[in-house]
Amino acid sequence: MTLHEQLIHRFSSFERVEHNSPDLTRASVAIIVTATDEHSQPGVLLTRRAANLRRHAGQYALPGGRMDAGETAVETAFRECEEEIGLCFDEQHVVGMLDDFVTQSGFCITPVVGFSAAPVTPKPDPSEVEKVFHIPLAELEGATTHLPEDHVEDGERDGFSIMLPTVGHRIYAPTAAMLFQFREIVLLDRHTRVAHLRQPQFAWR
Repeated sequence: MTLHEQLIHRFSSFERVEHNSPDLTRASVAIIVTATDEHSQPGVLLTRRAANLRRHAGQYALPGGRMDAGETAVETAFRECEEEIGLCFDEQHVVGMLDDFVTQSGFCITPVVGFSAAPVTPKPDPSEVEKVFHIPLAELEGATTHLPEDHVEDGERDGFSIMLPTVGHRIYAPTAAMLFQFREIVLLDRHTRVAHLRQPQFAWR
């Protein structure tokens, strides 16, 4: 079974959870599975946001953003991919979608999973993205996670996280939660839910 076939197969039996509350601001992100010109093994693309951005400056994130009026989640995710990292995808690249993730700041994020058989060359827009990371699937599969104890009071960095050696330290929810669910479903064939995973306070703003 090819990787593309595995992705389609794993999503074929997954029933995602949607949130349709009108009080939430809709957004979507792209989890792009691909190789790059610098990395021959398949992985997912992760960005570090530019330091001068008004919201979430310098944080690690998947390409994505707020939905424009009339857009679908797929259209938003791929539009943001083109704007942020210079990569063009369309419906034929979609292999599935993960659960909607509701953030403390009032967003409902839909993760769109795409696949590119051909290696890509990200070209980040420096006004939005400081750097693009290619996280190998093997690294993501074996990455360690941290789930805060329920009795521990919320703190600035008290949230669900996943350690990614390529980045050099932990990535926190909501990005960590979506990468974790992707790993569970696609790489480990486990239908794991992540809506309960706590976000650290710095991600609320």
